[in-house]
Amino acid sequence: MKFTVVGSGAMGLRYGVLLQDAGNEVDFVDGWKPNVEKMREQGGVYVSRDHEDKHLVPVNVYYPEEYDGNPDCYVFFLKQMQLSDMLKRCEHFFKPNQYAFTCMNGMGHVEKLLKYFKPDKLVAGTALVATVLNGPGDVDFIGKRGAGSMNLANYTEKPDEFTHQLVEQLEKAQFHPNLTTNFRGTLMAKVVFNSVVNTLCTMFEMTMGEYAAYDGANEMSQQLIDEAYDVCERDGVQMLNTRKEELDSINYVSKVANPLHYPSMYQDMHNYRPTEVDYINGYLVKLGQKHNYFAKTHAFLTHEVHLAELGKQRELKQMREEEAAPETVVEQQRVVGR
Repeated sequence: MKFTVVGSGAMGLRYGVLLQDAGNEVDFVDGWKPNVEKMREQGGVYVSRDHEDKHLVPVNVYYPEEYDGNPDCYVFFLKQMQLSDMLKRCEHFFKPNQYAFTCMNGMGHVEKLLKYFKPDKLVAGTALVATVLNGPGDVDFIGKRGAGSMNLANYTEKPDEFTHQLVEQLEKAQFHPNLTTNFRGTLMAKVVFNSVVNTLCTMFEMTMGEYAAYDGANEMSQQLIDEAYDVCERDGVQMLNTRKEELDSINYVSKVANPLHYPSMYQDMHNYRPTEVDYINGYLVKLGQKHNYFAKTHAFLTHEVHLAELGKQRELKQMREEEAAPETVVEQQRVVGR
């Protein structure tokens, strides 16, 4: 099959590189200039696994405006707040017979993709896979080859021949895909997972394993899971897991599969980028409000993350001012600060 990965960050590179390794033809489309230029300069992307065996993997990478390929399927991996703009930039090469597949975090992307792809051409899912982008053209796959798993479903909840071919290729790439016929339940399972682990690890600057090792972690996780499930049940979502199974999943991934991993929201916060909290915890709050239910813990965490973002932006501003200021002025400021 031929794939075009739109969004060549951590997850886009992981999916694209492994699908390429499995024998598929893969192109990469990205709008981040440092990333595109670095990969072109070095002739591909440097790939490590658990910080070891760093090697160069040749890839074809393009800016949206210059791409004219004709893949069977597009693989979308972007931040929720980046998707609308990227879709506009890519619109000129979309064709009616092509499929869109995505495992983006949070909720909000489905409605955007449906503006460009027919409902029967949309497949979405969730990826329990840890990956870190060290910098432009440099990605680190976390976990041994074959680590992690994923769920996916057709928007129509009616798998067709293409969907089964997609699942076959994802299996060859060792993503361990589980095809379901429960679209919203499949996507919301990851939203609930992320609303616990991503958010709490970000706020307390710790790995998933460090969070799960805390004596009160189960109680904290269960409170967030219960609120999220209360919201989903009110909106008619049939969840894939029971509440207990969801807690067990969080503990397994955090303690066994990826204990050393810092979630993507932490990576964004640490690198002074906006987080996707509005599309995760914030999404649950808004969904609950539709049914006069207030997910107060998720609301509190959403505000808390935004407050932390404000602090990080202030820190970034101060760093830039110090870099721009003459050395003597900076030293005087430090003396006054003492």
